[in-house]
Amino acid sequence: MLKKAWLLALLTLAACGGGAPTDSGTEQGAAADSPASAERDALEPELVATDAAGESNAPTTDRFKLGVQYLRLSPTQPTSSNPDQVEVCEVFWYGCPHCNALDPMIEQWRKQQPDYVNFVRVPALWNPLLQIHAKMFYAAQELGKGEEMHTAFFREIHERGNALDTEAKIQEFFGRFGVDAAAFKTAWDSFAVNAKLQRADELNRRYRIGSVPTIVVNGKYTTDGPSAGSYEALLELVDELVAAEREAR
Repeated sequence: MLKKAWLLALLTLAACGGGAPTDSGTEQGAAADSPASAERDALEPELVATDAAGESNAPTTDRFKLGVQYLRLSPTQPTSSNPDQVEVCEVFWYGCPHCNALDPMIEQWRKQQPDYVNFVRVPALWNPLLQIHAKMFYAAQELGKGEEMHTAFFREIHERGNALDTEAKIQEFFGRFGVDAAAFKTAWDSFAVNAKLQRADELNRRYRIGSVPTIVVNGKYTTDGPSAGSYEALLELVDELVAAEREAR
């Protein structure tokens, strides 16, 4: 039993690009169970350590430097936000302990943002377990339960030990939030949920996601906790990138 729990913990860390805490208390990520490198190399966008010619509005300070704490997506990828907004996207997985640790901080952060910042979440999708959790995320949205259930998904998995790794387990969990079996099944199999899954898969590829949690600012810059140095520093870096994008407009 102990061996099984140990193996499951290793698989969880691998699936989210896991790793061990560093001396500063952050969690170092290595893209372990990420999309196949050959498939990713065939993608058009690249992650580069320098800004594109003529587009150098990225902040470089004593603390945050392009190519060190964050990278540039080239070319810039389209966003789903209004033209007058700066989009901040978190790519995440409910089963990832790092995403679980970051979630309360990012929830507090997003509630303090001005109207010109549009925060969105995109689930990672590179293996079957991540795919079923992504479907769970979008089914909750389709049922109007996204805000209510988001934190509850993390708690169910990380505090109560329910992996939510089958449709039956997920349906039972939705039932606790007043969703009957028929309504759940309709949402679970809906065109809208499947379309969102396809869009999330496209964004994962465009953003070249290799581990979670990853933050993408305005389809242009990517960063994460290990690169920034801590989750606190990560959110401060995001604030600087948002300010630079706002100023550029």
